[in-house]
Amino acid sequence: MKKNPILLLIALLTIAGYVNGQTYQPDWSSLDKREVPAWWSDAKFGIFVHWGVYSVPAFAPVSDVKGIYEKYSEHYESRLLTKNPLFTSFHNRYFGEKTTYQDFAYQFKAEYFEPDKWADLFARSGAKYVVLTSKHHDGFCLWPSAESSKWNSVDVGPHRDIIGDLTKSVTKKGLRMGLYYSLLEWTHPQYNEKSIKDYVGEHMLPQLKDVVVRYKPEVIFSDGEWDYQSSVFRSEEFLAWLYNDSPVKKTVVVNDRWGKETRSTHGGYYTTEYDLVHDKAGIVGNHHPWEESRGIGTSYGYNRFETTEHYYTSKQLVDLLVEKVSGGGNLLLDVGPDASGLIPVIMEERLLDMGAWLKVNGEAIYNSSAWDRKGSKTELPTVYFTRNGNTLYAICTKWPDKPLKIPGISKAGKVSMLGLTDAVRSSVSGDTLTIVPPAVLPDRVPCNYAWTFKIENAGI
Repeated sequence: MKKNPILLLIALLTIAGYVNGQTYQPDWSSLDKREVPAWWSDAKFGIFVHWGVYSVPAFAPVSDVKGIYEKYSEHYESRLLTKNPLFTSFHNRYFGEKTTYQDFAYQFKAEYFEPDKWADLFARSGAKYVVLTSKHHDGFCLWPSAESSKWNSVDVGPHRDIIGDLTKSVTKKGLRMGLYYSLLEWTHPQYNEKSIKDYVGEHMLPQLKDVVVRYKPEVIFSDGEWDYQSSVFRSEEFLAWLYNDSPVKKTVVVNDRWGKETRSTHGGYYTTEYDLVHDKAGIVGNHHPWEESRGIGTSYGYNRFETTEHYYTSKQLVDLLVEKVSGGGNLLLDVGPDASGLIPVIMEERLLDMGAWLKVNGEAIYNSSAWDRKGSKTELPTVYFTRNGNTLYAICTKWPDKPLKIPGISKAGKVSMLGLTDAVRSSVSGDTLTIVPPAVLPDRVPCNYAWTFKIENAGI
């Protein structure tokens, strides 16, 4: 029987449609099969922005506290509600006992907020995506949310659609735009065990869908998931809609914070925070996509009391990026603008220094993957590895002052140092590559902080 070519073509197209347009069911067994879109895994470096009403008091203790969370200025309202003495004494002294947290919204004016300048800085830092807090745990929205009338940046304070303005500027620069969203709200009247279903159905889900449809974020960083199971938040239902029907269904990336049982288990990429993992096994070295986030200082939100003692140096930040990327992860580095919309100068400087380093060494970071090399990781404690196909990159966070011996390489083509035209001598013996560092005068060193050897056609 002769086959009809037209029917055969229709059958093939139908099969392709099922493959390319896979429908996800609202359960984790189906949702977890969705791969994290490749653009995010290739990007490696993003900018987090925590900005809101908490930028007005801009306070958290910077030392002599237990744990990193005590240093988060964005938790100011919660610390007042729980009568934390460090926060209440500060608040009463400088603002007065009668001043409520809600009163700060009128002082959150964002009068110097220039989204084009922010976007330009983020692009010059070498970051490939930006994630802005659409709503933190205080419930204040940076867009005109109908579910948060009179408690958003259009109805009070700046009287601006901050998400809309920044999204336009960021995408114009060619960067991907994402949004952080808190599932919980500390003071919402429905956020309690008796009415949590009403909160989710009448407030949270409509709000979350609204922000997705309006601004089409390509990252959704969910947070505040620790009070309830994901079934209570109806997270599986939301993600099925996001993956199947939303305007960003093909490109959107989500994290793992969708219920108190989901971190490092369900969702998209796994998250760490100041190296806190929130699971027993840990995720570094795990082949599942993951991301570390932290501030340039001790807080995500702006803290006016941070000094140079509390900020990471540019060297430390470059080393951090190298460490996370060589371990298979991304780095989401946070900036906290002040209430007027100005990004602290020291944060700008740090980002520009990272951008200068990435101009020279970016090919060892972007589109790379970890090299699961054999042998003890302590053999070369200041050397980190990434790879792209058969090209291997050895990133030295300390200038090598003697020949570098790298086990696990049976052959190698050309070896060079990124940013330097001088020839680099190398040889292979057995399964060990030896690289002789070039003799370079200080004024000819290609960059600061860390230096990369590129090993082409590596036998690994």
